[in-house]
Amino acid sequence: MESGMPLSGGQRALIRESWQRVSGSPVQHGLVLFTRLFDLDPDLLPLFQYNCKQFASPQECLSAPEFLDHIRKVMLVIDAAVSHLENLSCLEEFLCNLGKKHQAVGVKVESFSTVGESLLYMLEKCLGAAFSPEVQEAWSKLYSAVVKAMQRGWETLPEGD
Repeated sequence: MESGMPLSGGQRALIRESWQRVSGSPVQHGLVLFTRLFDLDPDLLPLFQYNCKQFASPQECLSAPEFLDHIRKVMLVIDAAVSHLENLSCLEEFLCNLGKKHQAVGVKVESFSTVGESLLYMLEKCLGAAFSPEVQEAWSKLYSAVVKAMQRGWETLPEGD
């Protein structure tokens, strides 16, 4: 998986160190991420439906057990990326398929930039003063690599699908 510019050893260390501080409370921190996501783009709310149930508000969605499972899954994907910083290419097929799944439910590629903003916001809120410009840059690079792999899932679908 090409990440544009590969992560330096120092950047990998910053990501691991910062993730260690966040990963102990995945649902709590994931709620910060998704609360921010819905604040930035309320139009994403209708994409989250379980058993054909449409949520009336972000708060209703954020408290639904099915959505909390989704948060756990998102945090596990981040955890997998952090765990494989030396060899992100081993996640390529998984992330490509994840991209296909997101496209199938109506997620637009452009929405991933809002998710990235929300991820950085969550990290900043959770890390406080430890969220330095260097930490932000390292996470931005990692997130960019993950999104590029997911976008390949869009690109592998035949035209007209």
